Amino acid sequence: LFKRHKKDNFLLASPSLTSFMRCLFLVCLLPKVQSFAPNRFQIPSFSRRLHKTFSKSSLKMADSDFANVTEMGEIPTFGSSDKAKATDFANYFCSYAQLYHQKQMLADHNRMAAYHAAIMGNADVFKDKIVMDVGTGSGILAAWAAQAGARRVYAIEYTDMAKHARSVMEANGVADIVTVIQGAVEDIELPIEAHGLTTEDPESGEHQVVDIIISEWMGYFLLRESMLDSLIHARDKFLKPKTGLMFPSHTTMFLSPICDESERRHSNHDYSGAMGEWSEFVDSTKSVYGVDMSVLGECYDREQKEYFLLSSRWAELPADSKLATPAVVKKLDMCTCTLADSKGLFAGDEYSDFEFDVVSDEHQGSTISGFAGWFDADFKSRTDEGGANAPKLLSPAHLCTGPGPYTHWGQQVFHFLSSIPLISGETTSLNGSLEMTRSKDNARLYNCRIKYASSRRKSSEEKNGKLLMKGEGVENVYQIP
Repeated sequence: LFKRHKKDNFLLASPSLTSFMRCLFLVCLLPKVQSFAPNRFQIPSFSRRLHKTFSKSSLKMADSDFANVTEMGEIPTFGSSDKAKATDFANYFCSYAQLYHQKQMLADHNRMAAYHAAIMGNADVFKDKIVMDVGTGSGILAAWAAQAGARRVYAIEYTDMAKHARSVMEANGVADIVTVIQGAVEDIELPIEAHGLTTEDPESGEHQVVDIIISEWMGYFLLRESMLDSLIHARDKFLKPKTGLMFPSHTTMFLSPICDESERRHSNHDYSGAMGEWSEFVDSTKSVYGVDMSVLGECYDREQKEYFLLSSRWAELPADSKLATPAVVKKLDMCTCTLADSKGLFAGDEYSDFEFDVVSDEHQGSTISGFAGWFDADFKSRTDEGGANAPKLLSPAHLCTGPGPYTHWGQQVFHFLSSIPLISGETTSLNGSLEMTRSKDNARLYNCRIKYASSRRKSSEEKNGKLLMKGEGVENVYQIP
């Protein structure tokens, strides 16, 4: 049920037992603890740790009490049953209804500064425009849009946080501009006739009346939470296709080898400790109760390895933890990306392969502990052919969640099972590929398959020169909890 977030902190990783589903709403109301590391999706830790269980059967959403995915692999907020939507609310939206979690995001000043600069720095673009804020939360982006001169702002919020958003609009004198609509963006309708909303031309769809869509939809390593699906549905239904703008307009995912040896060893130590406890348990159960449980050892080992070693870790890495120039692994144009794009990164995709050269003399005393993934978001003019006539942003803004300045997204770290030491005077090359696909049981969570092989050469050698060593290929699948 829970995954280790940072040392002894936990976050909800995946749906599990039916009994847990029955009590999740109560859990969401438990008092918050103050020891949480920054996170987008947490509930209080009231247990040392509880392991998730996965259904191995291919159940449709309507047949399952805990699968958080439709039979088509989609998030349940679009075209699914009421039961599916209720399950999704319990597993995902529930925590976003708490001001505590809203505060965590609002206190992320790099996040806030990027959105503020993008909106207020381009007030000429917002003046007299129709704006939609998808997933408004407590409503700050909608309030900024109104302050920037928008004629109408529609702030869409699925949870009861909508009530707080209305209070914020009233308190800041923009309630006459901002209309808060509670509901899933896939289901809501805009008051087109009542507010005199119009399309950009007769060829547009009757609902395409919005000039600008703003949203803070990004999850860990960009795609986690799959909120991009909802944004794409909103864009295709409501945004003016030729002149509409998306804030942010472009996003990019990055991967880099990193040194994070202390945490990697900590995870290995925890795994070894868990297996030592199992060995004692088996001996004790046999000697005290006369039952041999050792037959379960292999399954227990696999469970612990998945938990401690093959789950990504949230990290707040320093800038010097990067050991090579980060590689782009995926790019998204928010005006043209599709639902297929939002489902992940697949073998053979344009940026799925990577190659890194780590020069030991540039990183004295370092070790390659694994890879880290993060994203950047840009707020700039449209670059797609269909948006040639869209308004231009004269003051572009940028948000980076990579190692260095803090953001609540942090980085997702994929530790190696065994680190790779850097040898003086040598260059270590890592060649491989990354795949990122949705979990079978929860469309809001992802797994990463990382394949790589390492080799070493003298740093004085040409890139394709004589190798000192070429290692065998390594392949691991990590859960992004």
